[in-house]
Amino acid sequence: MLETWRWFGPEDPVPLVHARQAGASGVVTALHHLNQGRAWPKEEVEARKRQIEAAGLTWAVVESIAVAEDIKTRTGAFRDLIEGYKESIRVVARTGVKTICYNFMAVTDWARTDLAWRLPSGGYALRFDWTDLAAYDLHVLRRPGAEADHPAERRAAAMARFHAMSESKVDRLERVLIDWLPAREFIYDRAGFQRMLDIYRDVGTDGMRANLVEFVREVAPVAAEEGARLCIHPDDPAFPIFGLPRVMSTAADVRALLSAVPEIANGLTLCTGAFGSNPANDLTAMVEEFGPRIHFAHLRNVTIEPDGSFYEANHLDGHTDMVAVVASLMREEDRRNREGREDAMIPMRPDHGHLLVDDIGKKVNPGYSCIGRLKGLAELRGVMRAVLAFGTGRVN
Repeated sequence: MLETWRWFGPEDPVPLVHARQAGASGVVTALHHLNQGRAWPKEEVEARKRQIEAAGLTWAVVESIAVAEDIKTRTGAFRDLIEGYKESIRVVARTGVKTICYNFMAVTDWARTDLAWRLPSGGYALRFDWTDLAAYDLHVLRRPGAEADHPAERRAAAMARFHAMSESKVDRLERVLIDWLPAREFIYDRAGFQRMLDIYRDVGTDGMRANLVEFVREVAPVAAEEGARLCIHPDDPAFPIFGLPRVMSTAADVRALLSAVPEIANGLTLCTGAFGSNPANDLTAMVEEFGPRIHFAHLRNVTIEPDGSFYEANHLDGHTDMVAVVASLMREEDRRNREGREDAMIPMRPDHGHLLVDDIGKKVNPGYSCIGRLKGLAELRGVMRAVLAFGTGRVN
């Protein structure tokens, strides 16, 4: 597998030289300052590629050309935005970057309730806590209909949690939930967030799924013409929050999209952390079923608690059998090699990482500190070497 590293561009606190020191050879990035729906200029794409190559690395994956909310809802100027998206695909593919990761999550992108949850080891992890989410949903946002989305036990716990919160704690929770995230298209205040929830309530899950299929039917042929691969990232977490429609949370969701648009250019980003947040998902079985259409992998792990809350675990711990997943991905690479596929090698990156050692206290993008990801990449590299050396389920 191709070892890659997420980089948020020149403003990223973790520079490219550190990615190379970590042992990565590929970079996963985007023109984040242009994520407002307009087509990416060729000159800017080429300049970013030169910057990466000057550091001794290759631009392996675009993550992401943002899918505008108007595309997801098929409102406003969505036609112009789709045409711009097609042009961006052409530009990056002709520059030599052939793998394009994107997501179709409504409003929130990935969601957590705590960006620095203290672990027993003394490090810090990302965490999603259902009680905190419900406390905000029910007592701060006061979303219409929220009560029906939370069982009685959670509602009672949320009320107690909310009444114990200071004003600063409420403000911090709100910021984490609705108005941060590196490289997001834009951020929301409380009223703007509720307006978007209202729009998606009217779209609904069936409408959202139909909009996804229509979008992919339009852009996948362009990717195919350019020899590129699109790979959708799953919902994170892989279950509904804030009443928002979720259309990429389960194996059934993946199966539906890949069947609706059977083009090989329409593929999947296997994020073991996002899919792994839903205990119904069997990640190894998903690799076996969808292997030929997996164009990119985010490898991380989560520990799920009895109420469905979860936190980011060490890469080789948590609820996903990472050794089995990596071995399955490497078997898929073997199959591709036998078939003569040019995209036999699957790029992967150590997704997220704990805040550790002297990264604690530094300015970093939550989940994207250097040392935690370096540790994760080293562990995953060890798994890959073991599979190669001992043939753990690998086809020779």
